[in-house]
Amino acid sequence: MKALASLNLRAMVVSLLLLFCFIGIWQLATTGPTVGAAAGNRTAEELEYLKMMGKDPGATKSTGFPSPLQVAQASLGHLSDPFFDRGPNDKGIAIQLAHSLGRVGLGFLLAVLVAIPLGFLIGMSPLMRKAFDPFIQVLKPISPLAWMPLALYTLKDSDVSGIFVIFICSVWPMLVNTAFGVASVKREWLNVACTLEVSHLRRAFLVILPAAAPTILTGMRISMGIAWLVIVAAEMLVGGTGIGYFVWNEWNNLSLPNVIFAIGVIGIVGMLLDLMFSQVQKMVTYVE
Repeated sequence: MKALASLNLRAMVVSLLLLFCFIGIWQLATTGPTVGAAAGNRTAEELEYLKMMGKDPGATKSTGFPSPLQVAQASLGHLSDPFFDRGPNDKGIAIQLAHSLGRVGLGFLLAVLVAIPLGFLIGMSPLMRKAFDPFIQVLKPISPLAWMPLALYTLKDSDVSGIFVIFICSVWPMLVNTAFGVASVKREWLNVACTLEVSHLRRAFLVILPAAAPTILTGMRISMGIAWLVIVAAEMLVGGTGIGYFVWNEWNNLSLPNVIFAIGVIGIVGMLLDLMFSQVQKMVTYVE
C-alpha cells in the first residue's frame, strides 16, 4: 500500500510539472516582445485610432491566439455564473452541459435497453449469433453522424435526432461486448446450473450476468465515451442548445478563449464519466 501511495504521489508531481511546462510554452508562444518603441513612430491619429479600437499601442505583441491568462479570465467569467439564461443564444455553461448530458443519458439508456437483452440472446444462441453477425458487421462501421440527415428528415426534431444519434453510436459496443461476455462464460458453471435444473431465466440472472458483468461494463464504458464524443459534433450540426452548440456559437463570435474553455469542460466531463464507469467496473470484477 505504501509503494502504491508513493507511486501515485510521484505520478501527481510529474503530471503537475507537465501541466506547468505546457502552460509556460503556451504563454511564450502567444506573446512576443513589446512594441512600445514601434508605438513611438506612430502618428497621433494612429494612436488615437488604436485606443478607440480597444488596443493598447504599448502592449505586448500577440499572435492572435489567446494566452493562458485570457482563457483563465474567460473561465472565471463562465464559472462565476454558470446558470444564467438571457435568451436562446446566451445561456450559462451549466445549462448547456445539462442539455448535452440529458441527450446523452436518454440515448445511452435506450441503447442499454436494446443492446443488453439482444446481446444476451446472441451470446446464448449460436444460431442467433450467426444470423445477426452480418447486420452488426455492416451497421457498426457507419459513422453516427451519417444517420443525422435521415434522422432530421424522418423525426423532424433536432433534440430527438440528437438522442437517436447517441442511441445508434452507443448500441454497437454494448451489443458486441455483451454477446462476447455471455458467450465466454465458463461451460462448467453452465453445466452445474443445468445439473441443478436451474431455469433459463434464473441461469441468466444468477450465473451468466455476474460472470459477464465486467465485459458488459467495458462495452458500456466504451459506448459512453463515444456518445460524449458524438454529441458535441451532433449539436454543432443541429444547433439550439448544448455544449457542442456553445463551441460553435463562440467560434462564430470569434471568441477563442471561450472555445478553449469549452474544450476543457468537454474533456473534464468526459474524464469524470469514464471514471464513474471505471469504478463500477471494479465493483463487479472478481479478483482471485
